[in-house]
Amino acid sequence: MRRKGVSYSKYGYIFSLPFVLAFLVFSLYPILYTAVIGFTDLKGLIPKPIHILDNPFQNFKDLILHNVSFGKSLRNTALLWIINFIPQILLALLLTVWFTNRRNKVRGQGAFKVMLYMPNIITASTIAVLFNALFSYPIGPINSLFEMLGLTDSPIYFLQDKNTARGIVSFIQFWMWYGNTMLILIAGVMGINPALFESAAIDGASTFQTFFRVTLPSLKTIMLYTLITSMIGGLQMFDIPQLFLYGGPDDATLTTSVFIYGQAFKGSYMYNTAAAASMIMFVIAAVLSGLLFYIMRDRDKVKLKKAQKKIKKAAQAVTRGM
Repeated sequence: MRRKGVSYSKYGYIFSLPFVLAFLVFSLYPILYTAVIGFTDLKGLIPKPIHILDNPFQNFKDLILHNVSFGKSLRNTALLWIINFIPQILLALLLTVWFTNRRNKVRGQGAFKVMLYMPNIITASTIAVLFNALFSYPIGPINSLFEMLGLTDSPIYFLQDKNTARGIVSFIQFWMWYGNTMLILIAGVMGINPALFESAAIDGASTFQTFFRVTLPSLKTIMLYTLITSMIGGLQMFDIPQLFLYGGPDDATLTTSVFIYGQAFKGSYMYNTAAAASMIMFVIAAVLSGLLFYIMRDRDKVKLKKAQKKIKKAAQAVTRGM
């Protein structure tokens, strides 16, 4: 008797169906709806019939050319991301080298990694309350420490100065995410062929040379992933600026996400403006991601493909001539 084969492919579709339905309802539909209302006059707490504007791009034009707060939020977002990402990636790379270097033989690596990753687990609201207490005025741990060390004669109002407020928010973002970046880079290093490191050690390469000649080039794909995810996360920076300083002082920590939230849900209910700002941020993220892909592309692979195409064309020309 012949036994019929069992097809398991249908079970894969059945198991993936809940995710697909959830994505369509809670992700794709809101994205499409947001894109649509960016071209409309939808505003106000009470829902009204949606009308497409005579000039569909009027909301985008007003935001880019006339909305001072949106321009400030873009600059703040870029500044806060750059200030926190540069030390974040440098420290993450340094810790990655330390943990993955076989010569160091660091003991208790698991405990160290957990402790370094711990800030990423703590909720943003808890961190906001913690740092608000640390930098409180006129009495707080940081002010007390400065007075004890003789660095200041009077309390400093850290949260009312633009530069210190931006510095604190950037430090919080750096402190929360460097552990996550470190673990991603460590995972990338673990995926590199050990024979490369063994060959470098046999050839007498130093730790510095091994890092820049072997480790870093092999991490190009992981670095690209880290850059893009960090950039998108930076553009969506919301919880700490909103919960810690509410975008202040004087809009110094007003990010685009805080601006969008304020337009949509804080008094004005300008849903069309918030939707237009969201779509502008989507376009910015897409352009920057494409630029990063282009900058970090494998140039040798591109040259090889071009050379192969030339050889193929030359072979076809010879075949036609015959």
